Amino acid sequence: MSEVRELPEALAEPVTRVRAGWMSLLFFANIALWLGVYAPIQVLLPKQAELLDAANKEAVFSLVTGIGAVVALIANPAIGLLSDRTCSARGRRHPWTAAGAAVAAAGLLVLAFAPNVAVMVLGWCLVQAGLNGMLAMLVSAIADRVPVPQRAQVGGLVGIAQMLGTVLGAVVVVVMLDLAGLPLGYAVCAAIVLAGAAAFVLRTPDARLPVAFRPSTRTRDVLANLWVSPRGHPDFAWAWACHFMINLGNAFGTLYLLFFLKDAVHYEDPDTGLLIMMGLYGAALVVGALVAGHFSDKSGRRKPYVLAASAVMAVAASLLVVWQNWTAALAASPLLGVGFGAYMAVALAMLTQVLPAAQDRAKDLGVINIANSLPQVVAPMLTAPILAYLGGYSSLFAASALSTVIAAVLVTRVKGVR
Repeated sequence: MSEVRELPEALAEPVTRVRAGWMSLLFFANIALWLGVYAPIQVLLPKQAELLDAANKEAVFSLVTGIGAVVALIANPAIGLLSDRTCSARGRRHPWTAAGAAVAAAGLLVLAFAPNVAVMVLGWCLVQAGLNGMLAMLVSAIADRVPVPQRAQVGGLVGIAQMLGTVLGAVVVVVMLDLAGLPLGYAVCAAIVLAGAAAFVLRTPDARLPVAFRPSTRTRDVLANLWVSPRGHPDFAWAWACHFMINLGNAFGTLYLLFFLKDAVHYEDPDTGLLIMMGLYGAALVVGALVAGHFSDKSGRRKPYVLAASAVMAVAASLLVVWQNWTAALAASPLLGVGFGAYMAVALAMLTQVLPAAQDRAKDLGVINIANSLPQVVAPMLTAPILAYLGGYSSLFAASALSTVIAAVLVTRVKGVR
């Protein structure tokens, strides 16, 4: 009779609830990560695009973010796959978290002194590669360490961290722009990314994967392993599609807010207007994430909260389809926030419950994270013609609402999660 090997800690399903200290360090690392993503996207990159080519600022911004998103698309599952095969004494996730933060910081410093669009693209590609490697590791930490009954709570904290990273990033860079311009804004972002990664890597455990349990490292097997069959794992496929559509709707609704306030609303101070909108969005997101995370874990149900969140986000986008003024923007911001917060809390719990195999957690979550990155490729490609030829910002927000409605339909097809 063949001997059945007990799974090592790195592959076993977690059963011990994580403590407040671990959650706090994950929270801080996620704030740093999302600040590194959204401070450039919301403020620094649009400003830099306008400085380099004012007449074609939208096209430059779309080019830079689109190419960077392609890099993110590749980096996330690739680095996840490599971490699944890492047998370092320091663990299989932490070395990649540290490396990702270092690469991202280097990219931010390249952006700080980019003299032209080509160097701007290079810098943002480094940022996207590094931060998506870090993202793959931080999301994997939830599947590695957090038991299922606690995952919506932790997912809610991650959603709040994403919001805080976004809001704090906007505040920090606007202040830095007033003090010393773009270079200081990028440098501060780099320092915060490094600090968040270092705190998590140095203060939390990371189980070592025994060599005997390492998946195949043959190139052919590795490449084949990147594919997750929708037929073999339908719940994974439907959850991925739902996540993609939610993020596409969010990208349509948020990527061009600065230009929306300037060119459609004609708000006299778009930078301040963006901060006000993000403040309302953030406060509502905290409420949505905490409430949905608590009740989802308590009930063990995920899909009803995804459906409700999708509906609220669609209503928020629809307000801006009908009214493009400052009052509508103030009303839509908290609605979008509470909806996206509730979704993020429950989504991480649901997505980690449909993973095909424990030994491929980071790779599979990297595949899921493509649903975060791919919309950043698709949205800029579609936004330019929508704004130019298909009705402007009304049509853009209609596309946002439609995307979230489609997400609600798709989540109903997930059968293995209630």
